[in-house]
Amino acid sequence: MIRTIEVLFVIVILSGAFIGASYFAVLPSPRQVSPINLNRLSLTTLQLLDSNYDLSGAAFETDNSTLWGELKVALSATLPPNILYNLAVYDVNENSGLLYKNVTSISNADSLGATSDVSSYTVASSNVTFNVTPQRIGDSGNSGTLYILNCSDANGWWITGYTAQSLAQDLYASLSPYFVNTVMVQNTAQLAQLLSGNPLQGENLQNAVVINTYGEAVPIPSAYCQAPYSNDAYAYYSYFLGQKVNSYNWTWSSIVGYPFYYVSNTASFSSSQNSWGIYGMQKTAQGGVRAFLEGLDNQTYVNNANGVTSDVGVVTFTSQAINFCNYYGLYPSSYQTSTRALSNTILQSYDLTIAFNVFNPAGAYNPGAIYNHIAAGSTNVTGSLLAIGLTRTPDVRVTALGLLSYYQPRLYPSEYTANGTSRLVVLQLGLAGGA
Repeated sequence: MIRTIEVLFVIVILSGAFIGASYFAVLPSPRQVSPINLNRLSLTTLQLLDSNYDLSGAAFETDNSTLWGELKVALSATLPPNILYNLAVYDVNENSGLLYKNVTSISNADSLGATSDVSSYTVASSNVTFNVTPQRIGDSGNSGTLYILNCSDANGWWITGYTAQSLAQDLYASLSPYFVNTVMVQNTAQLAQLLSGNPLQGENLQNAVVINTYGEAVPIPSAYCQAPYSNDAYAYYSYFLGQKVNSYNWTWSSIVGYPFYYVSNTASFSSSQNSWGIYGMQKTAQGGVRAFLEGLDNQTYVNNANGVTSDVGVVTFTSQAINFCNYYGLYPSSYQTSTRALSNTILQSYDLTIAFNVFNPAGAYNPGAIYNHIAAGSTNVTGSLLAIGLTRTPDVRVTALGLLSYYQPRLYPSEYTANGTSRLVVLQLGLAGGA
């Protein structure tokens, strides 16, 4: 019984102490406990007002009383009722003298109180167009020639849903601004002219980029549809191409699938199809890419039909490739499926080094990469291969990304502060009643 009474006395004493402390304690105001972030509110208000470019329009029409009356109504409707504001517009001047010149301002109070914060927002005149000018590959002294195979007398494979010609047009639109010269190779006769060392339009043949838009097939001129180029199901033609890529220091680009798996000429192979109903084709199979690499490495030609690819499933871009996606504004899916990833065994066998990985390696296989040929005992690059070993259907943005990531041309944005085209809007907010 005595224990119970003692416990009750303790409870009464503690309760009294708590009540007394609560009565005399001075608690902070809700505004101090959770203050309004005036800086963030100011910036989001400016962005909201300009979501349809209304703020930009008003900033350049300060004499339009109707427009500014609507802006005042919008400010009052957007901000909480206890918020005071002062909105000012400044002209941006690049010339000597005052950098920012006040044009106009509006406010709903003579004073913003003891607590205020501010945000600024740059707007542009509606008649200004902002462009990005790319650096052109070749301006620094290299060839700067881009060849896109657009041969009317050849068929493609592993490019389901597209024609080589439509892919060529897409690549031209994406990449031509980045090269000094872009030449569409319109037929296999023009390709034969290039392979013989004669430019098509007076362009520099050396150090050029050649994009094969035909997927797993490669156009072949009629003059090469005979021995020795036809040896081993035209694997020797691939060997010959490798020699030319080495000689001219070309970057040969295969956009999808197994490189050099077929050759195509609709006139010479009119009655021959690839077992899938695509005529004008001859199947070289696995020996094509090995023959190309033998030619690239100046090895003696040996017919080797052993495969060098693997199906590695879903693959992802490297972190560097993702950065270049953002830089160049190219956004193919970051997840792709690779059924034709090249083996690392080709590196030592053919004196190759990986200059850039477009996709993360999958074990001992590379789903997409640029390979540089550097002969033993040398430091010079003599020919390169971009191999995108994805399954069909092709996305040529991946090819564009691989080439731009390798050459890395810079982008030069236009100036945003040209005289009379930019204005600075400043919104200062305060709380009614001070702190």
